[in-house]
Amino acid sequence: MRTRTFLLVTAACVGWLGCGDGSGPTSKPRTFLMGFSAIPPRLDSTADVIAAINNWAPHADAAIMHVSPAWAAMLGGATPDSAVRTVELPLANYYRTKGLALVFTVDATDGLNRAAEAPELVSAGRSITDTMIQRLYREWVFAVANRIRPEYLGLAAETNLIRQLAPDSVYQALVTMANAAVAQIRAASLPSKLYVSVQVETAWGRPNGPYQGIAQDLADFPFVEALGLSSYPYLGGFGDPESIPLDYYSRVPQGTTLPVIVVEGGWPSVSVGGVMSSPAEEARYITRQEQLLDSARASGVFQLTFYDLDLSGFPPQPPGSILPLFTHLGLADSAMNAKPALAVWDGVFRRPR
Repeated sequence: MRTRTFLLVTAACVGWLGCGDGSGPTSKPRTFLMGFSAIPPRLDSTADVIAAINNWAPHADAAIMHVSPAWAAMLGGATPDSAVRTVELPLANYYRTKGLALVFTVDATDGLNRAAEAPELVSAGRSITDTMIQRLYREWVFAVANRIRPEYLGLAAETNLIRQLAPDSVYQALVTMANAAVAQIRAASLPSKLYVSVQVETAWGRPNGPYQGIAQDLADFPFVEALGLSSYPYLGGFGDPESIPLDYYSRVPQGTTLPVIVVEGGWPSVSVGGVMSSPAEEARYITRQEQLLDSARASGVFQLTFYDLDLSGFPPQPPGSILPLFTHLGLADSAMNAKPALAVWDGVFRRPR
């Protein structure tokens, strides 16, 4: 499984002060699932992945899998169904043994460079504009829908950012194959609620432009039953969490009745990318995010990283890689010590759902 491993999340929510818009007690019900992905602080062994999951599971009621199709395996001769049964299904089953709801995002391009295609396809000289590659995508996605049956299944990630940065032929191929996969899933009456994710900072025109919205995404992916949100506000020019507008999430699906799910995001606990930050500021972001989630009546919130990333255990990155911008989003550090943000997250998590 090639997860989007590189991507990326004490002010306490106590007494009568910390919930939602600050006007109610901490027992105010939450509408949203909360969880993380399997990304460990370092990529040393399968045991590290299991240990990471075991450590964050008490802080979650759901898990997210953010996964690229098994391009290399399928180009090497593996069937899409066997690829899912071998890699993704065991992890999904492990999540379910822990009673976690499951959200699954398919990432068909390069998660660290939306102008580019998946590295496995690039190295093989292939593209999602190839009809054979589109067929592999459809069959692999159908196998995920059929074998894993997640509560929510996202067929594409950050579609508005791909449309903005990638060649139009790549974006149009994504539109074509996602809609074709939906037809197959619905013909089989599979139960997952379907979505694509959009990049919130891009929708808002951050950091310098006017609000853009997502009308084109809704037109190109008319099947969506929920809207995934990817949001890293510190990269959108916000200097502190409190400056994020209260309607930052709720404005994006305006004009629809679509529920929103934050499928990735966070705020660093160190200064990065020109943004000054600290562990206390990361904790304040979780407080502000709770307010954004309540304002949007969100259905879920996920951070891809529960831990900060120790890049010494990751593959070497190409020059100009943006991975360092996402290494300190965890609620615990790479030595597995809790940061102040975890206490705030737990305060939100204790709200009844």
